[in-house]
Amino acid sequence: MNIIHVIILAIIEGLTEFLPVSSTGHLVITSSLMGISKDEFVKLFEIVIQLGAILAVVVLYFKRFFRSINFYIKLVIGVIPAVIFGLLFKKKIDVLLESPLVVAIAFVVGGIILLFVDDWFNKPTVDDEEQISYSTALKIGFFQCLAMVPGVSRSAASIVGGMSQKLSRKAAAEFSFFLAVPTMFGATIKDLWDFHKHSTIGADEMHQDIKYLLIGSAIAFVVALLAIKSFITFLEKKGFKLFGYYRIVAGIVIIILYFTTNALHTA
Repeated sequence: MNIIHVIILAIIEGLTEFLPVSSTGHLVITSSLMGISKDEFVKLFEIVIQLGAILAVVVLYFKRFFRSINFYIKLVIGVIPAVIFGLLFKKKIDVLLESPLVVAIAFVVGGIILLFVDDWFNKPTVDDEEQISYSTALKIGFFQCLAMVPGVSRSAASIVGGMSQKLSRKAAAEFSFFLAVPTMFGATIKDLWDFHKHSTIGADEMHQDIKYLLIGSAIAFVVALLAIKSFITFLEKKGFKLFGYYRIVAGIVIIILYFTTNALHTA
């Protein structure tokens, strides 16, 4: 991995983290196309820069994080399924992260679902986070766990989960953003600790790794700041169908490349 790779991956992360298209899937595919070896640092990098993008939520919705203690209780409840499933299936998840074919299939399946989501859940009764119950937060948390399969999209899974519980598109998207903060913070801390515990790299390489993590996180943060509000506005007006078509086309292209070239066999 070099600085050009860092910049490209960080921009892609910032653009896709909050869209229902799977930022992780895009990072896996882009890394493969650029020939980046899937070592432990690259896996760590792809997690850490997601936290950089997620922190844009804290800045843009700063006041919402000081509304009430109930807000934090809902986030804790919502993140419990991800913690449990993450601890139980981390090794299997890491294996899936190396498979562009898994990403492609998830792209297509998720895209088909997004074509119909607006019709399935078109009578929302919850327009604001304060109306979300504890049980609803837990159910959305279980939906979020589907995104442990790369290509599913954490944003798509949790937003669709919210809409299935009568949340409006905007309320579901915003709660998805909020839920991402503790989820990605926990994942980042755990991965950083595991990397530090098992790392045998020297001081010079460690210095470069830290530099790449800081640069990538900063770029993802700035790009995400610009992307979030645009996504909310688009989602309210247009819904999910365009994202569904994009996922299906992207997934088919990836499958074709996978079986006809060697471009995606380096992950």
